[in-house]
Amino acid sequence: MKFLSAIILCLTAFALGGNSAFGAESSYTIAVVPKGTTHEFWKSVQAGAMKAEQELNAKGIKTKVIWKGPLREDDRENQIQTVETFTARKVNGIVLAPLDSKALVSPVKTAVQTGIPVVIFDSDLSSDLHTSFVATDNFKGGQMAGDQLASLLGGKGSVILLRYAVGSASTEAREAGFLDALKKHSGIKIISSDQYAGPTRETSYQASQNLLNRFGKDVNGIFCPNENSTIGMTKALRDIGRAGGKVKMVGFDAGSQSIADMKNGDVHGLVVQNPMKMGYLGVLTLIDHLQGKKVEKRIDTGVALVTRENMEQPAMRDLLYPPLKQYLKN
Repeated sequence: MKFLSAIILCLTAFALGGNSAFGAESSYTIAVVPKGTTHEFWKSVQAGAMKAEQELNAKGIKTKVIWKGPLREDDRENQIQTVETFTARKVNGIVLAPLDSKALVSPVKTAVQTGIPVVIFDSDLSSDLHTSFVATDNFKGGQMAGDQLASLLGGKGSVILLRYAVGSASTEAREAGFLDALKKHSGIKIISSDQYAGPTRETSYQASQNLLNRFGKDVNGIFCPNENSTIGMTKALRDIGRAGGKVKMVGFDAGSQSIADMKNGDVHGLVVQNPMKMGYLGVLTLIDHLQGKKVEKRIDTGVALVTRENMEQPAMRDLLYPPLKQYLKN
């Protein structure tokens, strides 16, 4: 009788789907939610997530990655609704880059309480409910930018920091790291550090024009903490004839336009992350957790300083030119 009861229990668990009698998931649906879907950085993240999907399926771990996020990186409501929708759909897990370190706490809490684990990537969340945080050491990246700019200026001059957006933990850490590095150089004066580029190249270009209208003749060096702010500021510098070395320009992230600007001498350093690795490890870490494996609470995906002098080195080329076409269908 006991044997028959055990068989019935196993058959019931199989018929209900989801978790088997041994607690292993027959297949996984993973939602990956970026801050935005426009910038090249996020396309690299997507390629990494799809690479993880391919490898997992090749190993017999049936996995489907759903990529969905807001178009613009200032659409908090859209991102919140996206997380809530995936929670209602009861996906097996969510990999999220929070647009706002505080605004996304509540939807993440709801997901976790529903039984859906969340891995945070790229930009931190003001919570400890997530399974793991997969990201660059952004403070260190900011320090690298500060050290590079100070070196280019010989330890003296007037500098602008064009910030990105309020509430973006990743860029706020870069900005803090940059300012921390410049504390060592008494000959460097920060003439502006309270202006924001906003979510697009266009908003960054406008903010840069406004800054250069005020400080264009006095500034010697500029740091911008992400892709669109770097591109917008470089364009504004060209407009007033101060690109190409007259103003030392250090940026963050490796979009194709920024790479071209570095080749032609308008950008003098890019602090580069590994977004493809971020997407890849975000998905793999979540699958490991779902399979009952222990995962690290914090996974550092690395950061490097790329210049015109070292950009052709194999390790740097791998960061600048990730194999997107290999993993993205369109």
